Amino acid sequence: MSRSIVTPTGREASFGIDEIIVSKTDLKGRITYVNDVFLRVSGYSEQDVIGQPHNLIRHPDMPHSVFKLLWEKIQEGEEIFAYVINMAKNGDHYWVFAHVTPSPDKDGKIQGYHSNRRKPDPEQIARIEPIYQELRQAEGNAARLKDGMTAALDFLQRTLQAQGTIYERFIFTV
Repeated sequence: MSRSIVTPTGREASFGIDEIIVSKTDLKGRITYVNDVFLRVSGYSEQDVIGQPHNLIRHPDMPHSVFKLLWEKIQEGEEIFAYVINMAKNGDHYWVFAHVTPSPDKDGKIQGYHSNRRKPDPEQIARIEPIYQELRQAEGNAARLKDGMTAALDFLQRTLQAQGTIYERFIFTV
């Protein structure tokens, strides 16, 4: 499937507070499984997404640095929770509170990743959006994206230290 450029609409795609969006990927982040909720909310068909990079649903307002942190954690065999803004096929957006975990084989070797996502409370989104704006600004101030992600993560680390907390605690206090 060739990836078309999707423009954000500013409309929110809805899903229920009791629904869980599920996807699985291989080690390179290519989608290997999605549930019906993923398909309905994203507007893609299973044929559209299987084998495609998971960033197919990345919204341009989502800081790259958060995904850098996410990838670092799961590749080390750790779980991570994060607020993520995704974009549907038609350009609508939807916020999720994601729980991403490595999927080990019977010998404990990581074979892929599993993500369960729930609908966050609007108050949580109102608190995380300004932080994400700061992260995107730090990313945009650098000449190279890699340098921008590093600068953004440094900013996040300094912010957390100033608050006397760590990411794993912070994410549950938003």
